[in-house]
Amino acid sequence: MKFSVVITTYNRLNLLKRAINSALNQTIASEVVVADDCSSDGTQEYVNSLIKKLSQSGDSRLIYHRNEVNSGHSATVNAGIGKASGEWIKFLDDDDYLAVNCLEEMARAIALQPQAAICSCVAIQVDEKEVELSRTPQVGPGLAFYVPQADIHYGMLLELLPFGTPVQVACRRDAFLQTGGWDSKFDANCDDIDSWIHVAKFGDAIFLNQSLAYRTIWSGAYNHKFSPSRRLHTNILIKEKIYALVDEMHHSHIPNLEDIKNYLKLHWSIVAIKQKNFHNLFNIIFPSIFYWKAWRLLFKAVALRRFHYQNNYIRKCVLIEL
Repeated sequence: MKFSVVITTYNRLNLLKRAINSALNQTIASEVVVADDCSSDGTQEYVNSLIKKLSQSGDSRLIYHRNEVNSGHSATVNAGIGKASGEWIKFLDDDDYLAVNCLEEMARAIALQPQAAICSCVAIQVDEKEVELSRTPQVGPGLAFYVPQADIHYGMLLELLPFGTPVQVACRRDAFLQTGGWDSKFDANCDDIDSWIHVAKFGDAIFLNQSLAYRTIWSGAYNHKFSPSRRLHTNILIKEKIYALVDEMHHSHIPNLEDIKNYLKLHWSIVAIKQKNFHNLFNIIFPSIFYWKAWRLLFKAVALRRFHYQNNYIRKCVLIEL
């Protein structure tokens, strides 16, 4: 099984160096593709010099692609994967990095579940000085388990199966290509989640309850430029897509779509208040504030996840003995 690590970058050379090093220093060898969205900070010169240095020792793993014009995050992901040759793609943004054994652990789990199309792990969230802030939640039982394809979208709808950000996720290249790639309509605002939704149509999912990736939480992150109202709008679009893909066997026990939309409006209203972003808050929260079902979903979200996990997913998930 061959991995290609696809690193997207734009004017973040200092951070990019860390991401490249983490990919090249994996415990199993992989192809590393740097997809550059027309950086003007010396990225091209640095990566080309690194390629030359590696080639002198017979190492041809590093590939560089540069967009002809600045095209955005989604288009750059697609361009990078177009240059990749691995059976599996490991996504990586330039401000994040991988644990040294990330690919090895993913490969071991995938080998035991070859019909899988997507794999995710726990991420350690760090600040700009690489100090740990938190870790993304573990999902399900054991060190590793898989979820059958028929259950994935149900789990995503109820937020039982959060695949996470690109640093956490790998997918089969052929499945990715069948989806048509990342949609620039969502550029850096749930373009990753939109992709996971479609990739999951082509196989099972694997979750590793191991901390194998590092996500940087900082003011320069791409998603910080989006307002709560815009993120709400995108969140609703994503939920509508997932809702349409939930397998029929789950239809009798999922919330009404309108209730989910109103729940999302309440959720993003609280986010806006916490961020002291009161612009358009009135339009976000009304009339959802008057829907008791939306409040019920909001206040019982944690209990709802725990209930469905205990009563459905423990039976459905299959442990992978690593």
